[in-house]
Amino acid sequence: MNGLDVLTDNFSLYGEGFLGTLRLTVYASLLALAVGVVMAGCRVAPVAALRALGTAWVTVLRNTPLTLLFFAMLLGLPRFGVALPFEVFAVLALGCYTSAFICEAVRSGIGTVPVGQGEAARSLGMTFGQTLATVILPQAFRTVIPPIGSTLIALAKNSAIAGSFSVVELLSTYKTLNENGYSIIWSFVWIALGYLVLTLSISALFNALEKRYGVAR
Repeated sequence: MNGLDVLTDNFSLYGEGFLGTLRLTVYASLLALAVGVVMAGCRVAPVAALRALGTAWVTVLRNTPLTLLFFAMLLGLPRFGVALPFEVFAVLALGCYTSAFICEAVRSGIGTVPVGQGEAARSLGMTFGQTLATVILPQAFRTVIPPIGSTLIALAKNSAIAGSFSVVELLSTYKTLNENGYSIIWSFVWIALGYLVLTLSISALFNALEKRYGVAR
């Protein structure tokens, strides 16, 4: 049996796993971006309680192993009566974990915006939220495209952990292939190719965004 047979004989299995990884990546990315931007706003907010919340969020999640967070979400929350599909728990774990890194990337981008921009907005009577949403973040976005892209690529690869918790994704396909007697080496070659397609697609998307909206060099 050659390597191509492993793919052709199990194309539907690989396809199901790839779509599972794609769903995890898309949904977790959206969650990470939303929460990360909100927490970045908290980190630079004039209210001490919000700054403390943002700092605690980033400190805890950046220093917690992702596998431990998966255990907490998928095995811990059900003990408190939270009943959700495992895939949803996986999205929560991936999204929350990645949001801490998105937060720091966005916060660094906010730091590149001249202070005078915010002062001018406030002099016009704009609130902190309005200033952040309409003046600061649009300018910060141009500088944070590359680090956010790198972070989401890492998220796509981190999604492989979900397979250990009964979530259908690309890496989990090797278990079935191994049980069916297929070459484990070729099984992993096609799995790696699937991740390569996904990560290169994310990279191409953010390269296009950087060319269109990024800061000129």
